[in-house]
Amino acid sequence: MFITIIFGLLVLCQHTSFVTGIPVAERDLNRNLGHVVLEMKQHFTWRNMTCPLCKTAFGILNIAMQIEKNKDYVASLSAKICVWLHFEEPNICTKITELFKEDVIAAVMDSVLRPSEICAVLFGEQCGHFDIFSEWNITLPRTPKPPVIPPVPPNPSAPRSRILFLTDVHWDRDYAEGSSIDCKEPLCCRSDSSPAHHHQTGAGRWGSYSKCDLPLHTVENLLQHLAATGPWDWVYWTGDIPAHNVWDQTRDQQLLEIKTISKLIRKYLGNLPVYPAVGNHESAPVNSFPPPFIIGNHSSSWLYNAIADEWAVWLAPEAQKTIRWGGFYTMQIRPDLRLVSLNMNFCAKENFWLLVNDTDPAGQLQWLIGVLQQSEMKGEKVHIIGHIPPGLCLKTWSWNYYKIVNRFESTIASQFFGHTHLDEFQMFYDEETLTRPVSVAFIAPSVTTFINLNPGYRVYEIDGDYPGSSRIVVDHETYILNLTEANMESTSIHWKRLYNARENYELKTLFPSDWDNLIRTFQKNDSVFQNFWHLYHKGHISEPCQNACKATVLCSLRSGRSGDPQLCLDMLPVCKVQDGLREATNFESLLTLSSICGIPWFGVLVRVTAKGGEDKMMVEPGNGGTVY
Repeated sequence: MFITIIFGLLVLCQHTSFVTGIPVAERDLNRNLGHVVLEMKQHFTWRNMTCPLCKTAFGILNIAMQIEKNKDYVASLSAKICVWLHFEEPNICTKITELFKEDVIAAVMDSVLRPSEICAVLFGEQCGHFDIFSEWNITLPRTPKPPVIPPVPPNPSAPRSRILFLTDVHWDRDYAEGSSIDCKEPLCCRSDSSPAHHHQTGAGRWGSYSKCDLPLHTVENLLQHLAATGPWDWVYWTGDIPAHNVWDQTRDQQLLEIKTISKLIRKYLGNLPVYPAVGNHESAPVNSFPPPFIIGNHSSSWLYNAIADEWAVWLAPEAQKTIRWGGFYTMQIRPDLRLVSLNMNFCAKENFWLLVNDTDPAGQLQWLIGVLQQSEMKGEKVHIIGHIPPGLCLKTWSWNYYKIVNRFESTIASQFFGHTHLDEFQMFYDEETLTRPVSVAFIAPSVTTFINLNPGYRVYEIDGDYPGSSRIVVDHETYILNLTEANMESTSIHWKRLYNARENYELKTLFPSDWDNLIRTFQKNDSVFQNFWHLYHKGHISEPCQNACKATVLCSLRSGRSGDPQLCLDMLPVCKVQDGLREATNFESLLTLSSICGIPWFGVLVRVTAKGGEDKMMVEPGNGGTVY
C-alpha cells in the first residue's frame, strides 16, 4: 500500500533540510499543522495531484493490497513509486521501505484506513471525511481542586538545587571529519557521504553547521566538561540518542548506541542520579511505539526491557516495572519531590501505531492523574519530564494533558521537554479564560548540531532542599560549544555559557506569568524578540525572523496544547477577523495560515477567506522546511 511511502518518507523528510527560499532556522513554522501526514515534506511538486486522482490511486492500491498481501511485494512497489516521484535517492527509497514495511503495513491493515480517509487527510475535508484520530476524555478525580495560591518568590538566601538537563544527543557512529556537509542524503558528514568538493569546507572535527549529527568524541568531551564543572544534584535526560540515519537502522544498532552513551554517562558522572525519558529516535524504525496490546515481534518490549536493564542503576524497581510496560515511570527523588517521566511517543503525530488506537495509549494519562492525586494528598511537588513537548502532540492527547495540568497546577512545579533541538517554551493557561498563566513547559536545546546549530545543554536552578520548598525553576542557563571556534582547535575546546534567563530577559522570577509577559514584550519590542531568536538557535542563525515567521513562533510559545486558534487570536492573521484575511502569498505565510486555521497544506488547494468573503484558492508547490 502506498501509505508505506507516506509514513516512511514522512520520517525521512522530517530530518532533511530542503531549499525553499526560507531560512533553515524557520523550519519550526509547521509544528502545529494538524495530523501525522500533514507534517510530511516533499522534494517534488504535487500540482498535478487532485482529489479524484488521489482517490483513484489509493483505491487501486487498496485493491492490490487485498489481492496481494505479500509485504515484500508492497515494499517493492512502494520503493518504485518513491523513486518515480523523486522522494529520495533510489538506495534510500529501497532501504526506508524495507525498514518500515513490517510495522507500517501491520499498523495500516489494523487501522482499516479507506482511500477516501487517506485523501481527506491529504487534501482536507473537501475531499472526504476522516475520523482517524478519535476524541476521548480522561477522568479527573472527584476531589475538588484546591484553592490556587499565587506563587511567592523563594527567599534569596534559600538553598537551590542544580539540575543538569541533557536532550537529543544524536550520536552518529559514522560521522567522518572532512566528509561532505552538503550531500543528497537526509544526513551528511558521514563516511558514506560524498567527499567535500574542493570549494567546500568538509565536516569539522567537533561537528558541523549542517544536517549532521555528532561524533562520539564530541559527546565524550561534553561529559568530561560536565564532570569538571558541577556539582549537580541530579540529571534529567530526555532521550533521542541515535543519529538521524532513520532509513538504515536496526534494533541491535539502536540498543548498542543507547548502551554506549548510558555507559559514558555513568563513567563521567559517576554516582550522580540520572532520570531518563524515552525519545522518538530510540526505536527502530523511528517513531514506532505501539500500545502495549500489540504483542509479539511488533511490540516495543525489545526496547523497554533493554532500557530498564541499562538504566537499572538509576531507577527504583517499581519504576523499572512501568518502563517495561509502557516506557514511563515515577520516582520519589526527594521527600517532598516526585518525578514523572512520560513516554511522549504515545502522543506523537508521527507514531503510525496510533492509527490503530490513539485512546490514551497504555493508560498513561489516567496513570498520571493517579500519581498526581496521590502527590496532592501527600503535599508533594511534582516535576514532569518527557521528550516531545505537549503542544506538538495529537490534539486530543494534548487537550487532555492540558486539562490535567490545569487541575493539578498547584502540584506540578515544573515541566521539562526536548525534541525540537531549539531553546523555547510552551505556555499553559487557565482553561476557563485562557488568560491566567498556570504553568510553563521548558523546552531545552539539543546536544546535537542537527540542523545548523551549535551543540548545547541546559542547567536549571530550582528551589532547593528545605521544608516548604516550592521546587519551582528559579533560573536557568544555556551552554554551547561554538563550532566556529572549536573546529579551529584540534584538542582543547571550551564549552561556554550562552546566556542566563533572568539576566538576559530582565526577569525578577520565572513564574508562568513572567513568561507570558515576555511573550507580550516580544510582540511589542522586536529587538528583544530577535535576541530571543538568536538564543532560540543556540547562537547560530542565518537570517532574522519577521512577519509571519515571528507570529508563528509567538503562537507556538503560547500553545501548550495543539490545534487551538483561540490561544493566538491577538497575534496572528487567523481564518476570520474583522478586516478579513490577506491571501497567503508565500510558503511562510501559507504555513502560518494552515497552522492556525487547521487547513492541510500537503499538496492541497488551500482555502482562505479574503476580504468581502470571497473564497480564494492557492496551490502549494510542495516544498517544505525541516523539523527535528
